[in-house]
Amino acid sequence: MTEGAMTFRNKIYVTVFGILKFIAVLFFLGFVAVRAAEASDNAREQEIVTGPEPHDIRLVSFDPWVVEGEVMGTVAAYVYNDVTTERPADYWELYDKEGNLLAVSWFDQFGIQRTAIDRGIAEQEDKLEGIFVVVLDGDPT
Repeated sequence: MTEGAMTFRNKIYVTVFGILKFIAVLFFLGFVAVRAAEASDNAREQEIVTGPEPHDIRLVSFDPWVVEGEVMGTVAAYVYNDVTTERPADYWELYDKEGNLLAVSWFDQFGIQRTAIDRGIAEQEDKLEGIFVVVLDGDPT
């Protein structure tokens, strides 16, 4: 074989490998797009938990929060001005001694009790962040 024939064969190999690489990249991008679409579909199916909806509420108690004989803060309990619920409290807030809000709990529009705690507590930090995370099944989300 001549040197020119080898060069031509190499050009064919390079061209074929280039086409195969292009096809492989297309398959990979298609796979990534399908995975992204599946993730998006799963995200739509996940439950979206929002904070308490605005209600007309009435304070029914404001009591000390006592743990092992020591006052740790206060608990404020509220009821919605809705005669259809028979709960003693529909919404409560937990404050520390300094008056910082630590946690809230409420019943959503489906009657499911929700609880949110300060992210600083959830992440076991020494300071409060003022950002609340919802607790589901005992785990902050």
